[in-house]
Amino acid sequence: MANKPGWSKPSTILFASEIPANERAFNFALAQAQEFDAALVLFHVYDTLVVAACETSGIRYYDYAAAARAEIHHLEPLAARARQSGIRCEVVVRPGLAADQIIGYLQEHPIDRVVMGTHSPGPIGKILVGSVAEAVLRTSGVPVFIVGPEVVDGAYRNFATRTILSAVSFIESSFVVATFAAELALRHNARLILQHVIRPQDRVEVLAGHSIEEIESDLLCLIPPELREQISVQTIVVPGDPTEELLYQSRAQQADLIVLGAHGASAFAAITRHGVVYKVLAHSHCPVITLSPAVLAQSGVKYVREHKTESILAGVF
Repeated sequence: MANKPGWSKPSTILFASEIPANERAFNFALAQAQEFDAALVLFHVYDTLVVAACETSGIRYYDYAAAARAEIHHLEPLAARARQSGIRCEVVVRPGLAADQIIGYLQEHPIDRVVMGTHSPGPIGKILVGSVAEAVLRTSGVPVFIVGPEVVDGAYRNFATRTILSAVSFIESSFVVATFAAELALRHNARLILQHVIRPQDRVEVLAGHSIEEIESDLLCLIPPELREQISVQTIVVPGDPTEELLYQSRAQQADLIVLGAHGASAFAAITRHGVVYKVLAHSHCPVITLSPAVLAQSGVKYVREHKTESILAGVF
């Protein structure tokens, strides 16, 4: 299994922006473009069109060109900031459905990473990540870097990534997730923590004949030896709820980034308050980078849904 080099060292980053833009998410995108000397695409999809009236006939029509100019005008100040920092930056706006247009653009252009923000929880259990972000993080062919509502602005530490926490287990996709996390750790000169959470219902089976220490040692095998020798790796195995333990360790270890594989959960569970995506993105103090089933498949993972209901495992959405 092999990951694409651009996933850990992007040469082109797409910032999926709303209007007004999520400033915190943009700052992270800007910092990554500077760190990797990457080009930055400010991408916005508008679903409201400027309506004008023909003076001669009175017939109303949609002015696509005017709508595009208006949206570009809103994003130009961000582009100017990027260019002043020496970053190659372009603004792209398209009409249509946001998720479809973002995924379409990723398929048409050599993008290595998507950066986007999420909303705060709404009333009556409104979806946190929104249909756009949820669709993108599950179908994107490149890693998606997500800045949730509780993420601390990285400016105070110059957006440095010193500690990376990756949720893993012993399923096939975890080899890709752990390797990707290790590649990121090498790029950033950061320490890596691999965490495996054993669910209460699996504890007897998993621990039968094995100690916690033995399982922690086995987790190191998820990382290729050549990477293992170049980075600092710590493994943590604990029983409990995967999302709660992941969030706890991210704070206890002062993680700057969480790496997860979006693989194996039902669509319903993913977008409700009880899903792993909701919990992690709603409460994580640091950004989360996800690998979709499409990304995992490119690395050789065969996607097979084993259960009709959500199977909550560490490293699995």
